[in-house]
Amino acid sequence: MRQLFYFLIIIVIAGMLLPENTQIPVNGASSSDFNDASFWAYPWGTSGTHKGIDIFAPEHTIVRPASGGLVLHTGYNDVGGNYALVLSAKWRLHYYAHLDSVYKPAFSWINKCDVLGEVGTTGNAAGKDPHLHYSILSIVPQPWMIDRENPEGWKKMFFIDPGEYLSKN
Repeated sequence: MRQLFYFLIIIVIAGMLLPENTQIPVNGASSSDFNDASFWAYPWGTSGTHKGIDIFAPEHTIVRPASGGLVLHTGYNDVGGNYALVLSAKWRLHYYAHLDSVYKPAFSWINKCDVLGEVGTTGNAAGKDPHLHYSILSIVPQPWMIDRENPEGWKKMFFIDPGEYLSKN
């Protein structure tokens, strides 16, 4: 049992040490195509708090992963529409939503050069300007990030501001 524990600790540490070489996930987009202030904005429609940023681009613009990793899940839900969830370095989950289409299946490896999907207006973005909703979740909690001003503020310990994340790399 002790050996399993040590093995898990080594896996967690190794994941935290993997380098992140990131990019803005929408082809041709720059920081001027998203509003940094939209991260953790409240109130925000049916989702309550906006837990990511929206990167605006013409419909069908190519979406590539911000960081390579393992596609854990793809699917559809009423809020995010067509979406993909990618596990990358530092044990971070990258959530890409409102995609017109998703090209990579679950449990496939993806690198930054691969096409993940296309910008769209699916889910609660129907009838709005085409954009990619991009969120980053940390599997490792960051309790110092809790926002006591927001009704969902405790959840912020699991989210990373994508605008800051993309501008640092």
